[in-house]
Amino acid sequence: MFDCFLGIGYSGAQTPLTRLKGLQVYAARPGLRGAQRWDCPQTDSRSECLNWNRREVAERLRDEVLQGTRFLAGMDHGFSMPVSHFGRHQLDAWPAFLNHFLAHWPTHEDRVGVDAVRRRLLQQQRNSAWGAAQQDAPGEALRLTERWTVSARSVFLFDVHGVAAKAAHAGIPWLKWLRDEVGNRLHFWPFDGWQLPTDKSVIVEVHPSIFRRRYPRERRESDEHDAYATARWMADMAARGALEACFQPPLTPMERDVAELEGWMLGVR
Repeated sequence: MFDCFLGIGYSGAQTPLTRLKGLQVYAARPGLRGAQRWDCPQTDSRSECLNWNRREVAERLRDEVLQGTRFLAGMDHGFSMPVSHFGRHQLDAWPAFLNHFLAHWPTHEDRVGVDAVRRRLLQQQRNSAWGAAQQDAPGEALRLTERWTVSARSVFLFDVHGVAAKAAHAGIPWLKWLRDEVGNRLHFWPFDGWQLPTDKSVIVEVHPSIFRRRYPRERRESDEHDAYATARWMADMAARGALEACFQPPLTPMERDVAELEGWMLGVR
């Protein structure tokens, strides 16, 4: 069904051009055991591979789509905001959310980091909806898919556990960038539909803690292992014939309507 399964451990630290140890990419291929690390194409003066930056990861995904590779990529960051955010800003669909988000959080620009944008917004708009969102009660700030897990953090909780919040606010603009670059050749699940397409690459949100313990860590760092486990799990589910069922979580019609705005983490059932 897919040429490869990509696990992408994401990081929202610093800027899109910063090379980050926490940004890892692993690929698993049908019929082959395990997953292999994708090295950044750039090397240093000693011909050693460098860490990825966010721009390079997005460009590599774009290039794979344009070359005709059909992949399933699981990315470890939130793709959207709670449904209350949509109501507050009168947004009726995910594409409208992406446009609105980018107007406030241009974290895809070369020298723009999440921390700098957040400081500016909190200073200039402390009493606005964006500022108020930071004060939401944790339960109110959770998306439905996050409530269905025991460990997922809100995309708003910077000061409690900033890794998840930073990754979401750094990664969402790159989803729009990819969408603009390749058009309908890329399927963002579930926003573009719950059914698994047969002729497109697919990008999904994942939460690696769900399946990281299924596979021995060996000598991998935690960020590496999360990316490895993501790729390996998706390939394993495909080999078992169980992958398509993961794209159809048992949601009520009302829950499905919410998830079509908020997004859903593959494997959460």
